[in-house]
Amino acid sequence: MSLTHIHGSAPAGFPDYESSCSLDEDDGRAIRDVLDRVGDKWSLLTIATLRNDRLRFSELLRHIPGISQRMLTLTLRQLERDGLISRTAHAEVPPRVEYELTDLGRTLITIARTIGDWAIENHSTIEKSRAQYDARP
Repeated sequence: MSLTHIHGSAPAGFPDYESSCSLDEDDGRAIRDVLDRVGDKWSLLTIATLRNDRLRFSELLRHIPGISQRMLTLTLRQLERDGLISRTAHAEVPPRVEYELTDLGRTLITIARTIGDWAIENHSTIEKSRAQYDARP
């Protein structure tokens, strides 16, 4: 039984996903394109970090463990390009640049939090499963 037909014929999960991928290639491409952005290693962490406030680059760098300056720069540029964050450069000496979520970016907060909570809750189980799989002959 497919994900979209659990409980009889009522759609579950992503309504119309199967038909969007097989009948309308553009919808399937849209789903893959957006998931490429928000599903990468740093985007959801950046979005979650910006959930409450606008932050400067150095503040973001401090709050996102393990991200390099280069990756943070690339992630911020991609999120800005996609309209999920805004960048404000203040004409001051020294220059001050702040980042904050746009209205569109704010719609991802609940999703980012849900995925983050799920990852934290299930990480040890996933690690055990990986170890069992890797130990197989």
